[in-house]
Amino acid sequence: MSLKEILHHSGTRIIDVREPFEFAEDHITGAVNIPLNSIPAHAEEIRNFKSPVVLYCRSGNRSGMALRTLSGLGIANLYNGGGLFDMKALMN
Repeated sequence: MSLKEILHHSGTRIIDVREPFEFAEDHITGAVNIPLNSIPAHAEEIRNFKSPVVLYCRSGNRSGMALRTLSGLGIANLYNGGGLFDMKALMN
């Protein structure tokens, strides 16, 4: 399944790992804001999601770090959506 298909799946969770002020400026509708530095504290919550989880940020760097952190904790079904504009393109 492609990332675009995953994003259009009704159960997919989308997490924006940018800072709250960035999230307030613009974000993907339905996304949850969990800043990168808070990701470890939310690991068990994310582990319990039964659906795919797509992480994104401004450019894809922070979402990549979040993905590596969560993967290192044994959490699967994670995808790096890249940056906000990448995600917007995939959502169309």
